[in-house]
Amino acid sequence: MRSPSPRGCARGFGVGLLVAASGYDLLIAVNFGQGLWLPVIVLVAGLTAVLWPAGRRPPWLTPQVRTAVPAAISALLTAGVLLTGRPEVPFGPGEAAILLSLLFVAVRHCPWPWALWCGVLDAAALLLLPVRYFRALPDEALAFMVIGLVLGGCVAGLAAYLRSQDYRRTVAVGETRRAERVAIAADLHDFVAHHVTGILVQTQMARMMADRRESGELDPVLAGIERAATEALASMRRTVGVLRDTGPESADRRPVGDLAGIADLVEGFASPVQRCVLHRDPALSGSLPHEVQAAAFRVVQEALTNVRRHAADATEVTVRLACPAGRLEVTVTDDGHGGTQLPEAAHGGGFGIVGLTERVTALGGDLRAGPRTGGAAGWQVRAVFPAGK
Repeated sequence: MRSPSPRGCARGFGVGLLVAASGYDLLIAVNFGQGLWLPVIVLVAGLTAVLWPAGRRPPWLTPQVRTAVPAAISALLTAGVLLTGRPEVPFGPGEAAILLSLLFVAVRHCPWPWALWCGVLDAAALLLLPVRYFRALPDEALAFMVIGLVLGGCVAGLAAYLRSQDYRRTVAVGETRRAERVAIAADLHDFVAHHVTGILVQTQMARMMADRRESGELDPVLAGIERAATEALASMRRTVGVLRDTGPESADRRPVGDLAGIADLVEGFASPVQRCVLHRDPALSGSLPHEVQAAAFRVVQEALTNVRRHAADATEVTVRLACPAGRLEVTVTDDGHGGTQLPEAAHGGGFGIVGLTERVTALGGDLRAGPRTGGAAGWQVRAVFPAGK
């Protein structure tokens, strides 16, 4: 049985508290002899907007609608009480908590400038609540309005901070992807240079054979030239297709790994306390496209680096290279529990997998990273590439 997460427990506690506070609002209305239909309308609209599950919301239930409609109903109720001269209508913690929740949603999730207008509407409805009951006692009403202003300011400030963190993360992910595309552009030189060098060498051989009148042996050389040229064009087409950002920035060229280099990675990673094993399918060809081999190398490199950062207590790391159904499958598995001896500053920015996903999907592959299945301890990174040229 899966144990509940702290976030799930906190969410359940918050939902229970909000529902209980709304029930208390209804008890207050009954005790004061007020009709229930007006408080019920306000509370139902607010609870629906706050508690409707994100995955089941209809398209029309946007953050703007969720935050503006309940606040408008609450403000209209207050205005109706003032304009019609009805007796004092009490307010309870449920409606105030709902309006604070809607203020949080408005500031954090509504698009600009809706975030401003919906936030102002929610705050205004919250500050007007005391007027329903204390309109004859301005000092008490002012005191409750000050409390509401402080609470609203704290909630809006927290929401704005989290919104800025979301924006910063989005920018950081975009920068990581852009940097990865720039790195791929640097790799393009290595991919094409390999094939073009082969074309040059074989062209020189063909000229030498032509000078010696050895025309009967030219066909294999010309076939090799044609094959190398085709591979160069294919590599260029696949790699350039990824480069959607053509900014003037340049990046340092990074060495391009291959399947053979993965063995060196595994050997260098092993230590007296960590056993690292490489299992390579004998049927796996070493003539895969260079960009595929380089991406596979990077997947293993990043996965082993993450083991050092986040699972230093792992005792065994397994790297598998297989070729099921004509594809290249790279799997890195560890048995760690998440223990690490590295300082916080050495844990990285958390965007390595983002860059790898950009590279792998650009080659038509798929990358998955997560806990091991079957209840076993540890983490697994699995990448699948189309192995065909």
